[in-house]
Amino acid sequence: IKNPTAIRRTVSFSQAIFDGEVDVEGVKSRLCENAQQVNQAHIDHVIPIIVDPEGDSINAYKPFVVIDAILAKKNLGTHKNLADIVIALGPGFSAGKDVHAVIETNRGHHLGRVIYKGEAETNTGIPGNIEGYTWERVLYSPDNGRIDVLRDIDSIVEVGDVLAEVNGKPVVANIPGLVRGMIQQGTTVFKGMKIADVDPRGARVDCHTISDKARSIGGDVLEAILNLEMEIKNI
Repeated sequence: IKNPTAIRRTVSFSQAIFDGEVDVEGVKSRLCENAQQVNQAHIDHVIPIIVDPEGDSINAYKPFVVIDAILAKKNLGTHKNLADIVIALGPGFSAGKDVHAVIETNRGHHLGRVIYKGEAETNTGIPGNIEGYTWERVLYSPDNGRIDVLRDIDSIVEVGDVLAEVNGKPVVANIPGLVRGMIQQGTTVFKGMKIADVDPRGARVDCHTISDKARSIGGDVLEAILNLEMEIKNI
């Protein structure tokens, strides 16, 4: 989308839409505005990032693999005919019916499991537990409007510190720790929208590297692609 709402911006390729280019653990991405720029990005071994909220580029580029990583907790129109291999993350999809494979995204024993028939676990709506904190870690917008960020990612904060404001209403830290996630400055938000994340581990956290969960899910997406490709080729 034109204005991504990613919270963990230091490890999100969508940040390239704001900054032009982004480097996540040595992997680079670049904002592209046309097919020529997309092709050049591939030549440069850079991930091309495009603004395409309707997914029209899928028909234009006809990729071998399509991955629905929207994490909307429901299917917004993804189907098996989009590509040779179609994979979806999290709940809302039925493997074998809607897509070829579903990746479990819920923390726990089954995190990262590749599902070839059936669905992922139902969304619990509860943030992951870090050192005993769940809901307390996540901060939500107190109003509709434009956010003004006062304490951005990498800031060490204490309980009661004001991290941002929306229409003059403060967004206050519930726990001490490190601001691991913060929505882009100036984003238009709505009341109750997730806009920030405080990690109670504080300075021990490296917010410039991806999480264990993200690394697990990424690896299992690759596993699913390789397995499904072998099946297509009858290897």
